[in-house]
Amino acid sequence: MIKIKFPSGIRQKIILGYVVSITVIIIGSVFTYINLRALEEKVVFGNVISEFFDAILEMSRFEKNYFLYGKKEDDYRENLGFVNMAKELVAENRDGFKGFRSIASVPEIEKALDEYKELMVKDFPGHKEDKSGNVARLEAKIRAKGNEIVTIAEEISKVERRHIRKLLLSSQRILIASISAFILFSVVFGYGLLRMVTKPLKLIENSMERISGGGFDRVSINSSDREITSLRDAINRMLRELEWRQRHLVQSEKLASLGTLLSGMAHELNNPLSNISTSCQILHEEIEEANIWYKKKLLSQIGEQTDRARDIVRSILEFSRAKELKKELLSLKDLINETILFVRGEVPTEVEIKVDVPDEIEIYADKQRIQQAFLNLIKNAIEAVPLEGMVIITAMDIPSENAVRGGAVEIKIQDTGPGISSEILPRIFDPFFTTKDVGKGFGLGLFITHGIIEEHEGSIKVTSLPGQGVAFLIQLPQEEGPGKGV
Repeated sequence: MIKIKFPSGIRQKIILGYVVSITVIIIGSVFTYINLRALEEKVVFGNVISEFFDAILEMSRFEKNYFLYGKKEDDYRENLGFVNMAKELVAENRDGFKGFRSIASVPEIEKALDEYKELMVKDFPGHKEDKSGNVARLEAKIRAKGNEIVTIAEEISKVERRHIRKLLLSSQRILIASISAFILFSVVFGYGLLRMVTKPLKLIENSMERISGGGFDRVSINSSDREITSLRDAINRMLRELEWRQRHLVQSEKLASLGTLLSGMAHELNNPLSNISTSCQILHEEIEEANIWYKKKLLSQIGEQTDRARDIVRSILEFSRAKELKKELLSLKDLINETILFVRGEVPTEVEIKVDVPDEIEIYADKQRIQQAFLNLIKNAIEAVPLEGMVIITAMDIPSENAVRGGAVEIKIQDTGPGISSEILPRIFDPFFTTKDVGKGFGLGLFITHGIIEEHEGSIKVTSLPGQGVAFLIQLPQEEGPGKGV
């Protein structure tokens, strides 16, 4: 079986399509031209046949006049003139008249005309007023031969008209067939080219929509066209570069927020360090005293405050460390309170953070990443309160039938700020979108938060009314963990 190998590029396929289209047009044009040339020859020869037929009819007419009006010399001469004209047309177009040999050959036509002329010549000089038997027989012969010639001329004229009609029909069919073939090929080629180009472009468009939503799935297009595969490879290279850059930007955003965390954590570390310092100073002053119980109490305080400082530092290290997603069962209330510690130093004295989270609620999540999401939302809420107000954090279990999948927890982080306008609200999760002044943020905080929630197979929504603050609603699935029964 012969396999047809098509060009590997869209450009080459389009060129091939144009070549085939032009070839179809040229072939159709050649056949049409050949038919038109044949038709032209037939039309020219048809004029000859028409003149021949007219000459025969005129010959017959003057023959009738000749016998009807007393064999006048004028009718006789006109009759012979048309006979000679017919003979000349046959003699000058012998090749054309050969095509009518099924009716009468050229010699037969010429012989009939000659015999007719001889009979007319015999009849005219011997004309007498009385009708003798010989004259009557001669007239009968003339009329019979004239009728024979008229019949031949009529048959030739009919056949020629049929030939011309056939050529016209043939030309029409060839023209229609050429146009139909061209239209059919154009439709098939256009449809194939449309599918070949639009289908990959539609896949690329869908991939671009996923990318705009924060996804970095590789574009997979099965196409043999060089332009499409080159575009696919270029987009995939761009996606790898974007993914790499996003990771660095996320880490940069995280490190940038560490400055805020450290200013808040400095205050938290001051308390245990101050207690440790005070206890050490008392021990140093009273080292020789015999009150062992008091010394043990001071040492116990030093140990507790050291553990507290260690936990604070560990929290910072865990937050800043990049690692793979690893879910574990976490107490939501403890997680929220620890996250608030990170931003304690940034909270204005006029702003109150209120936490209303039941002790028993747990989530199954990666601590470092979900803490980063909560941190971004709490920081935004604090910054949204202009002078004084509240940031309210609540949580509740959601029944299975209303959850994203299975049981879930709904967490609401709400502020009492001015809110967000309806024009801006749909864009707040877009990357690099920010309403802050230049240099005060990358516009990645909420984008990263959205991505972290999706990593945890949850959902995040935002609602806002002007003058009534902003509320972020997060749903996180509750999966069975080590601390839960079946």
